[in-house]
Amino acid sequence: MEKILSNQFIDPETIVKNLDLKNGDQVADFGCGSGFFSIPFARAVSDAGVVWSLDILSSALEAVESQAKTLGLLNIKTRRANVEKINGSNLKEDSMDWVIMKDILFQNKNKEDIIREAYRVLKPEGKALIMEWNNKNFMVGPPKEKRVSQQEIFNMLDKNKFIIKKIFPAGDFHYVIIAEK
Repeated sequence: MEKILSNQFIDPETIVKNLDLKNGDQVADFGCGSGFFSIPFARAVSDAGVVWSLDILSSALEAVESQAKTLGLLNIKTRRANVEKINGSNLKEDSMDWVIMKDILFQNKNKEDIIREAYRVLKPEGKALIMEWNNKNFMVGPPKEKRVSQQEIFNMLDKNKFIIKKIFPAGDFHYVIIAEK
């Protein structure tokens, strides 16, 4: 895997380049924020693919739409959604090749419901990319008590029938877990 360090923070382009993405893949970005992963995923899946950028905040969706328009990316669709609820994404069951969950679990109470919703929308053998703050460096990021450990995520993934495929550090502050349905 290429170096995933950019000024000690993560570089989404490098992470995406190292994933097994295909032209035409369907992607759901749960809690997309300003499009940190939506933009590089949209480039990687080309015009044949679609990235569904989902967030509960309209302002986040507006930021993604603005970036996509500026960059000429026509394969990003935004939708206001609450992925903390089953069917909260309003995506069809077994419809996505990838679900992205970047820094979303630590922000929500119903973490396992988010994992369940990801499982529901993923196609068989679809993959989830989960990125969370590690417990090694507290100089930046959320307080220690809000962070979700790898073991907690492993337990939720196992309980919900995911298979862990890969784990790697992403910069000095995050870790990534790739899990398969």
